[in-house]
Amino acid sequence: MDYLLQRRRMVERLLRSGMIKSKEVERAFLKVPREEFVWQSARHLAYDDTPLPLGTTGQTISAPHMIAIMLEELDLKQGSKVLEIGAGSGYNAALMAEIVRPTEGKSSDMGYVTSVERVRELIDFARDNLARTGYSDRVSVVIGDGTLGYPERSEKMLYDRIIVTAAAPHIPVCPRAQLKVNGLILIPVGNTFAQTLVKATKYEQNKMKVQEVCGCIFVPLIGEDGFRF
Repeated sequence: MDYLLQRRRMVERLLRSGMIKSKEVERAFLKVPREEFVWQSARHLAYDDTPLPLGTTGQTISAPHMIAIMLEELDLKQGSKVLEIGAGSGYNAALMAEIVRPTEGKSSDMGYVTSVERVRELIDFARDNLARTGYSDRVSVVIGDGTLGYPERSEKMLYDRIIVTAAAPHIPVCPRAQLKVNGLILIPVGNTFAQTLVKATKYEQNKMKVQEVCGCIFVPLIGEDGFRF
């Protein structure tokens, strides 16, 4: 199977539909091999525009169009420090790493992605995928309760961008505190059946401007400041 051709066709579809708007996001999608981040049994579906299950973990890798929407809204810059809550397979982290610290970029572009995951099987899967594809120097996958940020409960403003890849009942307090002034957090907010993708920009230490982006459906964010089952 010609995965490179499929990747190019996927990007062409996302460009035509207007989901990909920027050269940075386009380049990242062309660079990162999605087939290396899906479960082996779903590898032949890697470039279909649909979510794919990650084994029996109950988690998924999001559809390419939703990832494109989120990356465009996140407005990443070279050198950005990013917190991802929900590592999944590591694919989204690799895309972000390719933007904040491009493979062909200067060594001074010290962007970095920290990805928090609670499922041990996915931590190992994501780490292996990122190492194999050359992103482990720009991404750390750590175990923890992402609803408490990273480091957990820290009130230091550490991140330029925070992205949450699971649905929350509200914007968690600790990640919000860890966002730098003028930084933004992107998060699906709602119930466990349907949500709204929300972009919140911190313009003062304790104040945020909240915008609704689009409707979406994500698996629930489980944790102390998320959903509890």
